[in-house]
Amino acid sequence: MSADFAHLHVHTEYSLLDGFSRVKKLIKRTKDLGMSSVAITDHGSMFGVIDFYKEAKKLGIKPIIGCELYTASRSLRDKDPNFDKRYGHLVLLAENMTGYQNLIKLVSVSYVDGFYYKPRVDIETLKQHSKGIICLSACLAGDVSNALLNRNYKKAKEIAIEYNEIFGQGNFFLELQDHNLPEQKEVNASLVKLSKELNIPLVATNDIHYVDKTDAKAHDVLLCIQMGKTLNDPGRMKFGSDEFYLKSRDEMEELFPYAIEALDNTVEIAERCNVEFDFNTIHLPNYEVPEGYTTSKYLEELCYKGLYERYENPSEEILERLKYELGVINKMGYVEYFLITWDFINFAKENNIMVGPGRGSAAGSIVAYTLRITDIDPIKYNLLFERFLNPERVSMPDIDVDFCYERREEVIDYVKRKYGEDHVAQIITFGTMGAKLAIRDVGRVLDIPYNK
Repeated sequence: MSADFAHLHVHTEYSLLDGFSRVKKLIKRTKDLGMSSVAITDHGSMFGVIDFYKEAKKLGIKPIIGCELYTASRSLRDKDPNFDKRYGHLVLLAENMTGYQNLIKLVSVSYVDGFYYKPRVDIETLKQHSKGIICLSACLAGDVSNALLNRNYKKAKEIAIEYNEIFGQGNFFLELQDHNLPEQKEVNASLVKLSKELNIPLVATNDIHYVDKTDAKAHDVLLCIQMGKTLNDPGRMKFGSDEFYLKSRDEMEELFPYAIEALDNTVEIAERCNVEFDFNTIHLPNYEVPEGYTTSKYLEELCYKGLYERYENPSEEILERLKYELGVINKMGYVEYFLITWDFINFAKENNIMVGPGRGSAAGSIVAYTLRITDIDPIKYNLLFERFLNPERVSMPDIDVDFCYERREEVIDYVKRKYGEDHVAQIITFGTMGAKLAIRDVGRVLDIPYNK
């Protein structure tokens, strides 16, 4: 019997206004309990994966990368309110990098093609992207458990067989949960029976939405903020107990004395999941330069052409500055970055799309100035290039560019055409609640007037 246990069903703060497990607190508590690994399975998204991975690695905890996807009741393209408002849940864990690539593809498809109330996938999409993925049947909202909850054992069996065929024998697990809810105890008995009948292994999880049991009240308030309700609202969404926290192996054994193998299976699954991210290798698109040029030679020619347009008679100091910056850029491997940035800004200017003059540390670069990426003379204002790029502190350059909000999509479309739509992404921005907003929202949930 293993003394270890791995939590494989975990919602962090990136399950927005639903998960109350702050990543740092979650990883620290996992370590304090003597566990060697933990998963991230946020609802329908993988926003928190990198923060989670880095924090886990820092504390010596093995990160298991996953997601709790929403499943469409029919095809993901069906969006009829009479049939498609209901959706199921399914926990997917990446066993390797192939699985990780399939997982991020599934999440992307769920938003781009399947979004209806929630980002959804369907059976056909799962079939296309199942390789390298370990699947758990999820909570009471999972399709198997939901069928059992509705006393439809035959349907539950059919769904379990289908998922087992999609992911392969040994890659699909029937998920036991016990948060002191009578429905779960009833469903668990049927899951055990189903497991024996179909030879599909069991796994025990706790549906973690907060780290400590004492966080249950704060999580309840968070749900009210999400739903726009107060604690006194009788019709609001509410969890049925305060058991949705990070439990120890001993606590899990107390819940599942009849299924110790389901606890041990969590460790076996964790050992199988090996996804490693490389944050040191830079992956930049190839910029095609005219025939007879290397990328560095082409960048140099563009810069010297721009130099004599910017400065009528450049001094030795200016020439040396440009030569120095080009040397640093070339040495650090960022030539393509500057060419790509110059190219789409040049496209915008040639098409009379307004572009900002530049802001931030990039204004300290004479290369950016000669390329007309920025319009602020770093020599005139004595701006430091090292604030932007420093050979002693290797990090990707960050050039902030402002386009006319009415025509910025034209620039994005240009980049998509040039590099391929599947190679272009926009960065998400998360809004966080500051102290004033948090006090206002919590006060509303508690029925405390804001002016008191």
